[in-house]
Amino acid sequence: MATTTAPSRTVLERFPAGAPRGSWPAEEYAAAQRAQGTDAQVVMDLNADQFLVVTDTTPQ
Repeated sequence: MATTTAPSRTVLERFPAGAPRGSWPAEEYAAAQRAQGTDAQVVMDLNADQFLVVTDTTPQ
């Protein structure tokens, strides 16, 4: 029986979803991280009402 596990993610930064600019600060931060070589993505944490910038790799 094969089992799969979800890859662990590291949260790099959190941004409130209720901010006037919405997800823009999170998207800008993720873009800056990608420019530095970190594979960063923005995801929404619905329970915490926050945008999270996450990566599947451990930051150095």
